[in-house]
Amino acid sequence: MGSYKVNVNTDVFGVEDCASGRVSAKVLGTLQIRRGTEVLSAQHLGGPKSRQILEILLLHLGSAVSKGTLIDMLWMESAPSTAVSTLESYVSVLRRCLQPGQGKRGVLKTTTGGYLLDADLIDLDLARFDSLLTRAEQATGEQAAALLRQALAISDEPLLGHELLPEWAEAERTLHAARVMAARVLAAETALALGQLNEAIGLARQVLDLDPLNEPAWSVLILGMEQIRQPLRGLQAYEQCRRVMDRELGCQPGELLQQAQLRMLHETSSSNDDFALVIRALLALEGSGGGVAVSPGMDRFDSYAGGEITLNEAGTIVRGYVERMMTAAAV
Repeated sequence: MGSYKVNVNTDVFGVEDCASGRVSAKVLGTLQIRRGTEVLSAQHLGGPKSRQILEILLLHLGSAVSKGTLIDMLWMESAPSTAVSTLESYVSVLRRCLQPGQGKRGVLKTTTGGYLLDADLIDLDLARFDSLLTRAEQATGEQAAALLRQALAISDEPLLGHELLPEWAEAERTLHAARVMAARVLAAETALALGQLNEAIGLARQVLDLDPLNEPAWSVLILGMEQIRQPLRGLQAYEQCRRVMDRELGCQPGELLQQAQLRMLHETSSSNDDFALVIRALLALEGSGGGVAVSPGMDRFDSYAGGEITLNEAGTIVRGYVERMMTAAAV
């Protein structure tokens, strides 16, 4: 099989010493192997079965995979009678692609009854992502934030790209996607704790675009809106969260978000416009019914034109506002 030379960003692929037999492998996104300045893309790594063998061994980097397991993954229940010899021929093709002129001395090793890729000779982007995330989970503060940014920069594409893959590969892709999602949530929470509010909100939105039931991401988004002093947008986000959880799970947001909602309602009601007056009226109505607990030290708004809002006045304010909005919407 042939190969072609391209300029490669070593920040993405890693730095290799070609003479030592080291290579870089990229499985996040399109499959690529780099050997020195030479890059092998998927079409230069043998046929589909050879590439699948490589992908399986990369996902089990450093661990031996038996011939029986490879045959089961490659052919499932339709393996030919010549499966073992056919597998061995595919491995020979793959070995010539990965380590031309080196025979069995390169990264692809033969073990008792199977094969493995030498983890000491391969810089794998998936392994770097896992290492960065593990280190971030054990770190705190700015160190954790920096490690998470590096991990997420590596994983901006799905495992093994968007190509149609066998069932085993789809399962691996799903597991990796869940790990990336967890990394984004952790990055959002870390950014929020550090006061990096725009970054936290952006990461939370990325998570919610893919998983609208992710309550930790809703918490970052809503608390972030509160902290950047945009309570109305925070209240809108809370209502979205409440509706999604009620519809899909039959439950309400947790205590943390309920308390954030109350704080933002009171902050919104402190201005002097019509909407703030409606909020004050709603708080008066809600307080009279005892439907929502108010945090200690958080007094209810009960002033209206210098005095207390009565229940009748509160009802009039809310009805009038709704009627005006309905009329304006109908125009």
